[in-house]
Amino acid sequence: MEKQALSPLLKGMIDTAKKAGAFIRQERENFQYEKVEVKGLNDLVSYVDKTSEQLIVTDLAALFPEAGFIVEENTLNEKKEYNWIVDPLDGTTNFVHGIACYAVSIALVHHTKVVAGVVYEVSRDECFYAENGCGAWLNGKAIRVSARASLSESLIATGFPIYNFSRLENYLSALTYFMKHTHGLRRIGAAAADLCYLACGRVDAFFEYNLNAWDVAAGGLIVQEAGGTVNDFSGGDNWLFGKEISCTNGALLNEFNSVIQQEFKN
Repeated sequence: MEKQALSPLLKGMIDTAKKAGAFIRQERENFQYEKVEVKGLNDLVSYVDKTSEQLIVTDLAALFPEAGFIVEENTLNEKKEYNWIVDPLDGTTNFVHGIACYAVSIALVHHTKVVAGVVYEVSRDECFYAENGCGAWLNGKAIRVSARASLSESLIATGFPIYNFSRLENYLSALTYFMKHTHGLRRIGAAAADLCYLACGRVDAFFEYNLNAWDVAAGGLIVQEAGGTVNDFSGGDNWLFGKEISCTNGALLNEFNSVIQQEFKN
């Protein structure tokens, strides 16, 4: 059995994610849809997102005071050499509708390199985490991507565009291809969870466009540390801030990326 060693930094990140998750779980019990705010077209937020972020920022600032912050709800945005990248509630739409997949995502980034990441999926009490070079873990057990080597035997995860429809035709064309040539597609509704489900072998590839750094930072590292690949749509490495991401279990890299590059070439 593999021995797990948590650094003080990663342990602090996990504790913070679970603390925020406990708050989110408690608030979901009596949550009222009337408390939802609209940030933009189909882009929802609530006091739960905002309070969760405040809790997280306070704890992380004490854990590593030298780091800046890139956060979704703008509690604190100050970029430095090291930065915390935080999504206090990934899957807000699921949360407000009572659909059971939403997560807290916390990553520490040095310039553009993710060095540590935690994703806590609240409804299943699943905590995924990784540090650069130390493997990927789920609730204390090492995880690994699947070994499925062809699209024909694979399950693909994705996220639907909700307000940026500029590449919708390309996206629908990619969906059509994957519908015809894989076991199917799943739209879970929280990119951080999609990435972690890829890391532990539940799905075999994932793609989405118009994502922000807080959606993918922690999950992207967890995929890489679990043996998977993380790229932008062209096969390059601009996935953290490039607003597009294509991930595989490694065995599917060439086949999957060739489809993505073909369908999104315009």
